[in-house]
Amino acid sequence: MNKLTKVGLSALCGSLAAVSAANAGEMTVTGGVDMSWMSKSGGDAVTGNPIGMGSNLTFKGSGELDNGWTFGVTVAMLNQDAYSNTVVNLDMGSLGSLNFNQGDSGNGIKAMDDKMPTAWEEPWGMGLGTGIQLVSGVGTQVNMQYSSPTIAGINVKVARAPDVGAADTADKSASGGTDDQTGAGTDMTININPAFGTEILSGLNLFVGGHMTEHYNGTAGLNNRYEGVGGITYSLGPIALGYAASGISTGNTKTATDVDYYKNSMYGVSFNVNDDLSLSYGHHESQQGFVNETDSASVDLEVDSWQIAYTIGGASVRYAKSEVDNAAYQSGTAAYDKEAKVLSVSLAF
Repeated sequence: MNKLTKVGLSALCGSLAAVSAANAGEMTVTGGVDMSWMSKSGGDAVTGNPIGMGSNLTFKGSGELDNGWTFGVTVAMLNQDAYSNTVVNLDMGSLGSLNFNQGDSGNGIKAMDDKMPTAWEEPWGMGLGTGIQLVSGVGTQVNMQYSSPTIAGINVKVARAPDVGAADTADKSASGGTDDQTGAGTDMTININPAFGTEILSGLNLFVGGHMTEHYNGTAGLNNRYEGVGGITYSLGPIALGYAASGISTGNTKTATDVDYYKNSMYGVSFNVNDDLSLSYGHHESQQGFVNETDSASVDLEVDSWQIAYTIGGASVRYAKSEVDNAAYQSGTAAYDKEAKVLSVSLAF
């Protein structure tokens, strides 16, 4: 019996060693919960149940190849266990990195849709239903992105989606060829931190990005879609400032009432009172223009948000007061001028 026990243990140890070798990495799970109280007013806003709750889980795995390259995978789940995205990243050291992304990612110029400093959230992300149109590029599509090494404070990224608008698919499958409205999409972004070895410029960041979707619509008379963004942020001590502008050329030229473009501008300022308390103000303007301006006047949408956030260990308490004028690019009626006040408590683990 003792001999059999030793044989069994030896076999078990051998199996465990094989499993360990085949899974030479680690997996961690993080998450959190957000609880909020919202009050809406103005326009056609109806608060109804003011209590909201959101939860998220993030699974992260990492490992290293024999040549020293490292890899990581992230799977994000949002409210009510809803799938968000899967990211696989390969860090090749001095050669840069490759990123493969499925879902609503932050790749391409989507990472630059709003880089303004804030104490909590973007001004348009406070439950008002603003309908604002910001650049997204291939960031909401299945895409691949190459990131160069950062040299002299300069980092270049190129992202490409094989078929913009195609559905996400599982491994060993394809989305099919039913989508004849769009082709491939390509993004290119540049981030520059021209510190020049000085402390005062270490918080300066310049960024610019562009996007093109091929054959935005197969119908005759419609063109490719273009998007662009550029801006600057600067932080010095407890103060952070930022300004950016972006635009979208939809490619629509078929009828006079088609939306031709969106022009956006934004700025923000934040102040860290101390390590735990921060304040911010953000402003966005977005203009919607049509193919024939004489038949359909452009509409300006504006969003303002004052915010405050306080952190206590793994808990955060946040408050925001936000306003939108001409929500969803609708003007001429007070129904689209709204206000929201949100109090939120967040717990992270």
